[in-house]
Amino acid sequence: MNSFDVINELYKPYRITKVGNSTIIETMEGKFVVKPKGKKDVKELFNYLKVRDFAAFAGIVDDSRSELNIYEYVEDVDYPKDQKAIDMIRVVGNLHSKTSYRKEVREDKYKEIYDNLKGNLEYYKNLYKEQVNRIEERIFMSPSEYLFIRNSSKLLAQVTFCEEKLDDWYEAARDKRETRVSVIHNNLALEHFLKAKNEALISWDKSSIDSPVLDIYNFYQKEGLNLEFGSILKEYMKVNPLEKEEQELLFILLCMPGKLDFSNDEFTSCNNISNLVDQVYKTEYLVRPYYSIEDEE
Repeated sequence: MNSFDVINELYKPYRITKVGNSTIIETMEGKFVVKPKGKKDVKELFNYLKVRDFAAFAGIVDDSRSELNIYEYVEDVDYPKDQKAIDMIRVVGNLHSKTSYRKEVREDKYKEIYDNLKGNLEYYKNLYKEQVNRIEERIFMSPSEYLFIRNSSKLLAQVTFCEEKLDDWYEAARDKRETRVSVIHNNLALEHFLKAKNEALISWDKSSIDSPVLDIYNFYQKEGLNLEFGSILKEYMKVNPLEKEEQELLFILLCMPGKLDFSNDEFTSCNNISNLVDQVYKTEYLVRPYYSIEDEE
């Protein structure tokens, strides 16, 4: 008898609903979520979060089976995405704030970050220039190629901007021997935040101890074009203000342009290039107020 058969025998659910990688069982004792165990010991993580006075997660009801965990069921309601994102980032800010501490880093840690980002920027600069040269040799451009050529100077200017800001960041951070880390969820998505009477982040299997900047950056990569991110970032800063070097690194990461994705399907290619350009303009609009404040100072 496998673990799920045992759970069926013990809980005697009268309704079973499959949702992605999880299974919701409804029993006479209430609703529960059954999910396969991952590599991470989330019970240990949850115990630590409780110690740090953070409780916005679905607790484990039963972890006695080797392959499965049984979690509390948290109700969720459907409401506007932008409002849900603000609610979620407030919880994330609390997670970072309540679990943050200073950590000593190796002498070359900031040099490693600098070299990696500098290498990425050099790659994108060469990629864009090569693509411009290739397209300009054509007699006729496709719509996606024309869209790229029209915006290539903006993309290259964005690379230059990031290079300058990266140099400034490294000059300020290079001699530091510590950094701030916290528990990061590392898998933020609107579908991983539930809210009704209670609120909870779910899907903690990728969580780790790292810079809080990464949670914001990864969420922006997923939803930056779909949400009004200025309000989200302001809400986060209220709960967990970023240190100067953290904020500068975040903005560099947000402003980093992406790869060119030309497809065999011209409609898809146009959509990919359009999203790349939209991300550059939207990110510029997002970070400009913060740099304006620095200029005034």
